[in-house]
Amino acid sequence: MQDGHSNSIAANGLAKPRDGLKQLLPLAIGAIGVVYGDIGTSPLYTLRLCFRADGPLPLTPDHIVGILSLIFWSVTMIVTLKYATIIMRADNQGQGGILALMALALQKPGSKRRHAVLLMLGVAGAALFYGDGIITPAISVLSAIEGLKIATPLFEPYIVPITAVIVVVLFSVQRRGTASVGALFGPIVCVWFVVLAILGLAHIVREPSVLRALSPHYAIGLFIEKPVATFVILGAVVLAVTGAEALYADMGHFGRRPIRVSWLYLVFPALMLNYFGQGALLIADPAAIDNPFFRLVPHWGLYPLVVLSTMATIIASQAVITGAYSLTRQAVQLGICPRMEIRHTSESEMGQIYIPQVNWMLLVGILILIFGFKSSDNLASAYGIAVTGTMMIDSIMAFVVVRSHWGWSLTKAALVFGGLLIIDLLFVSSNLLKIVEGGWFPLAIGAATFWVLSTWQRGRKILVTQLRDMAVPLDGFLARVTDKHPVRVPGTAVFLTADANNVPFCLLHNLKHNKVLHQRVILLSVTTESVPVVAERDRTTIDDLGKGFHRMIARYGFAESPNVPRVLAAATERMGFAFNMMDISFFLGREKLVASKRPHMSGLRERLFIWLQRNAVSATDFFRIPSNRVVELGAQVEV
Repeated sequence: MQDGHSNSIAANGLAKPRDGLKQLLPLAIGAIGVVYGDIGTSPLYTLRLCFRADGPLPLTPDHIVGILSLIFWSVTMIVTLKYATIIMRADNQGQGGILALMALALQKPGSKRRHAVLLMLGVAGAALFYGDGIITPAISVLSAIEGLKIATPLFEPYIVPITAVIVVVLFSVQRRGTASVGALFGPIVCVWFVVLAILGLAHIVREPSVLRALSPHYAIGLFIEKPVATFVILGAVVLAVTGAEALYADMGHFGRRPIRVSWLYLVFPALMLNYFGQGALLIADPAAIDNPFFRLVPHWGLYPLVVLSTMATIIASQAVITGAYSLTRQAVQLGICPRMEIRHTSESEMGQIYIPQVNWMLLVGILILIFGFKSSDNLASAYGIAVTGTMMIDSIMAFVVVRSHWGWSLTKAALVFGGLLIIDLLFVSSNLLKIVEGGWFPLAIGAATFWVLSTWQRGRKILVTQLRDMAVPLDGFLARVTDKHPVRVPGTAVFLTADANNVPFCLLHNLKHNKVLHQRVILLSVTTESVPVVAERDRTTIDDLGKGFHRMIARYGFAESPNVPRVLAAATERMGFAFNMMDISFFLGREKLVASKRPHMSGLRERLFIWLQRNAVSATDFFRIPSNRVVELGAQVEV
């Protein structure tokens, strides 16, 4: 889910046929490197975990074919049908992802209850993504390094330390940006998928009977023969579709068509060939179940395959990390998350960002998993719940979108998404059985994240209400203050305010204590729209209020980072004066929050919100205002 291509030629989500192969091919290769890293590394562990020693199904040829049929049709229904065919059409100006889908669903007016439910679903989906983002690097890199055990048992004590070192190095280099290595992702992962296909095909030729699994008859037959065992096995089968949501989340970086083309013509066939090849190997040699993926190669090819696997899993981890950065920026812009430090690591690509707090929190969580669970088999118990939860939320959100934006009838929408939701519920229910074994970890991460984000959201709503109740209407203020003729001093004062219809507190405090007004006063509100990017022509709205007062509203999309000096420089000519940063003073309000005697939420949540507000990145840094031009004036507010 890397966000480094947001300004790409496919920013509108489409690569049109007239663009031709010359344009489509590089986009498709780039998509393979970024979009398919997670799902592309699933063959490392999925089939092995379906037949783990303590599993409900014995390792027999019929069961192998049945499981392969489940994998094939699960991937077909969830990835090909649900995401590649349907949900990818629900783009928000070419952008995808759980928060983009939420913003799209919220564009249509509705009841307060509907708005609140959709908002909470979006927050829940974001929270589950962070849980998935911690598990994916841990299980992927561990699975790759575990291939060394096949070469010699001497490596076994070093698997966990080697994995931890790789993960620490990966997170340590994030602050430098990924632009320099991003160009290598596509070719390396292309090689990975070609190798997957060749390894699988070599064994299918020896045992072609596994191709029976292409018929859904064997998946259905397994359910009929062993309903309880098959239901339990779904918790492992779902590992074959982890990363499916990346097709939608990364759509804005490469376009809908390149992602679909790379899926249908390379990724999907390569994955299925490898799964079926592993199945063919297990039918011929059941003892290979200890690690059927690495058993596909002769001994001389083991070390090269471990190296290639490690590179593929690092790339998959990188995609998750950058996806977490992108999601966090969207959450900050949409007011779901406190302001954080967002560093831009590229001068040419606005999507190349680095968020230190997110980076180190992910690293700590991943290291806890690696040293706590110690093997990919153990981690598999924790994997799947967050993924299936996010997929289910995607289905619900998409149902709302097709009803409100596409005009689908209730019957049509219910038939399509009802069927998909049943599949999601089956996978979610099966994964709930793994809670005691480790599934509690992503749920705990998701629940904690949801609690923090919902507390912030609720606290901000209370704070805005309190400030609005205390505010002075702008129209009446302008009439009174100009009649009193306060001293006007040279220069321009910019007062940032969240409410364009009321007087900023910092303006009132400045007038009260300094007894002056600047010659030009700009009341600036920065708002976030429910679209990813706002066109420059729609960026600002300016009202001349008379007597040297201007009201400016600067609009940004949830995938953009605000830049107040830049937007002022672009707009000052419309206000009739030249832009000179040294002639401008910025006035910001800083609220000091204190606990109310009659709080609007529980004492613990109130204290958490106050702590989050106190530790959020300052508006000066977030809006990229030169600190030597800023005056902050405080106000005490009870929450």
